[in-house]
Amino acid sequence: MSARFPLFPRSLPVRPALAGVALLALGAALAPGLPPVHAQESAAIAAPATPEDSRPVSFAELAREVSPAVVNITTSTIVARPTGPRGLLPEGSPFEDLFDRFRDQAPQRTGALGSGFVVSADGYIVTNNHVIDGADQIEIEFYSGQRLPAEVVGTDPNTDIAVLKVEAEGDLPFVTFGDSNDDMAEVGDWVMAMGNPLGQGFSVTAGIISARNRALSGTFDDFIQTDAAINQGNSGGPLFNMRGEVIGVNTSILSPDGGSIGIGFSMASNVVKDVVAQLQQFGETRRGYLGVRIQDIMPDMVGTIAGLDKAEGALVTDVPAGPAADAGIRVGDVVIEFNGSEVVDTRQLVRMVAAAPVGEQVDVVVLRGGEEVTLGITLGRRETELDAGVTPQPAPHAPQTDELSGLSVATITPRIAEEMGLGDATGVVITDVDPLSDAAAKGLRPGDVIVEAGQVPVASIADLKERVEEAREAGRRSILLLLRRDGEAMFVAIGIGE
Repeated sequence: MSARFPLFPRSLPVRPALAGVALLALGAALAPGLPPVHAQESAAIAAPATPEDSRPVSFAELAREVSPAVVNITTSTIVARPTGPRGLLPEGSPFEDLFDRFRDQAPQRTGALGSGFVVSADGYIVTNNHVIDGADQIEIEFYSGQRLPAEVVGTDPNTDIAVLKVEAEGDLPFVTFGDSNDDMAEVGDWVMAMGNPLGQGFSVTAGIISARNRALSGTFDDFIQTDAAINQGNSGGPLFNMRGEVIGVNTSILSPDGGSIGIGFSMASNVVKDVVAQLQQFGETRRGYLGVRIQDIMPDMVGTIAGLDKAEGALVTDVPAGPAADAGIRVGDVVIEFNGSEVVDTRQLVRMVAAAPVGEQVDVVVLRGGEEVTLGITLGRRETELDAGVTPQPAPHAPQTDELSGLSVATITPRIAEEMGLGDATGVVITDVDPLSDAAAKGLRPGDVIVEAGQVPVASIADLKERVEEAREAGRRSILLLLRRDGEAMFVAIGIGE
């Protein structure tokens, strides 16, 4: 079974003889006083010569131009290791307690390897957060063989990005970020990866963009997938387009055994460059915060929400205290536009909000009752709100179904609330679900509280039946239910048949 691996080894498996040869070769390749790779020069790098079929003949010129700005990173950390003779005894030995007095925690130093790249002449370096996380010492090795200590400027675990700083005599060669959404970063375009795979020193590989907009596990994930060979130790290294611009930061691979099988992931530059700018300026990230819980629009919800004609937007399931509540966003609103850009799904909205400036007002367009409503919302700061215990997580969504069946419901009374542990909940509670029914397949279960049907509050079974009948009379095939479960809210479209 395949697994995802970060791209750096937690030990230092460098073979001294091979490492020496690699460093000598790399050092000889760089003449003293080589000028920096400035932004203007980077943009002017000529693409490799191509035959009539447009396949690159060689990446050599591109590699020569950008390699002085790519670095190897070595980190070391002091950890406590248990020592003493107890480890030599069989488990359960009567001598274990006797030997405990001789045990000690002797500090030992462990190391890891990674890659990075210089983004400014004054020594700012970008890498992955997991490369330097917890490190006591960080050393940067340049293409020339020069080594300098580095300090951490700031980190962002959410995107696995870190910014380091070195102090050097004179300007350093550097590279610039490109646009990971432009016509040089499309599926099928050539890319070149650089880094320090398996601790063997400077290395170049090439391939194409296999896919875009990959999401692995993070809220802000926007990965470029490539078949350019990247391995452990490539973490934090750059992925270049054919103009010599960085369009991704190599972060992880999908592999059954930890080695490259041609499925690598690089965090897109359009995410990274904003994070880097904030880390350089503030030493931390400052992401926008809207203050809503949301879920994707499922195809079977189209037709149940007035005015919605396609499965796009972000459906608001809860509005805790915060900027959105202050501006008047309501549960059941569908966010269709944010700050002038159309909202396709929740993932896109989360990223747009995060990239928006904290403390500034933005226009948010929602679909409400079949009408578009524009609200001016002054964004908060995500990190501050999270520290205060507010968690703006998308609500879970349920699978689709076509038919309403297998549900037993009851109006919530004080007795039912006590028996089912519903607290002060009001509305209609699901008391039983046929395990073979479509309702069960949709994820509904006993204890779920139905608080709205057809975007109208329900306080009793009679209210629920009335809403269902209204939907049938309107010619709808399903009805939108708002459920609450363990403090979380979610919308589910349930088919109502003829």
